[in-house]
Amino acid sequence: MKFDLHTHHLRCGHADGNIEDYILAGIEAGLQVIGISDHSPYFYHEKDQPSPGIAMARSDFANYVDEVLRLKEKYEGKIEVLLGMESDFFPEYVDIYRKAYEGVPFDYLIGSVHQVSGVSIFNRNRWKGLNGERQIVEKRSYYDLIQQSARSGMFDILGHIDAMKGYYPAFSDIPAHEHVDDTLRVIAENGVSIEINTSGSTKDVGGWYPSDEILERALHFGVNVTFGSDAHKPRRVGDEWELVRTRLKEIGFSQWVFYRKRRQIVVPL
Repeated sequence: MKFDLHTHHLRCGHADGNIEDYILAGIEAGLQVIGISDHSPYFYHEKDQPSPGIAMARSDFANYVDEVLRLKEKYEGKIEVLLGMESDFFPEYVDIYRKAYEGVPFDYLIGSVHQVSGVSIFNRNRWKGLNGERQIVEKRSYYDLIQQSARSGMFDILGHIDAMKGYYPAFSDIPAHEHVDDTLRVIAENGVSIEINTSGSTKDVGGWYPSDEILERALHFGVNVTFGSDAHKPRRVGDEWELVRTRLKEIGFSQWVFYRKRRQIVVPL
């Protein structure tokens, strides 16, 4: 069973192609299951679309859901199309997001921390001028937010849990390993999965999220894993799926999961 749960499209403002382009790319890549999971609107903001190059407009959310459900029916029997969303996690606005998702027939929700201390985790300048002590504080703050997202009960999957290394590979070497372990323990306790996200290959760090070291620790703590290319171009759908599958087996995993109607489906490796 070949699947990819993390894909985007033009609504977010920084991806190419429409939803159907990604579905067709999934068929071409030999997927049996493709999840559509574009970036959530900034539901808390007074403006409809405060960041057009980052996330879809709030007023387009219903159109997004309707389009995925229509395409789910259109491609039934050719590929299973799942309705997902990559949702930002802001602890102060959890209730607003929770209300926005009520009644929506999601197959799954990915919870991703994209900002720490009000700054994007992908901001190339966020580490400039920070001494070692301050770097540790920032890394711990990131994992504190991931822990809160796991405890929120909103999400089935947590997205790219070491993505702060994307444009700052030295992030992995910042000494906060006990905090990472605590986070994995919390994730396991709350029954949330983590994704192996191959989009790191498009950034300075190369490779994927999370690191092999974190995956080894995740196995130790009993964390379930899933796959997401985080494709922003149709040609990246399913990217490195076989490599990830092989590496997971080498690490010691025997299964991974996807989601249908918010229920976990176990797939042997």
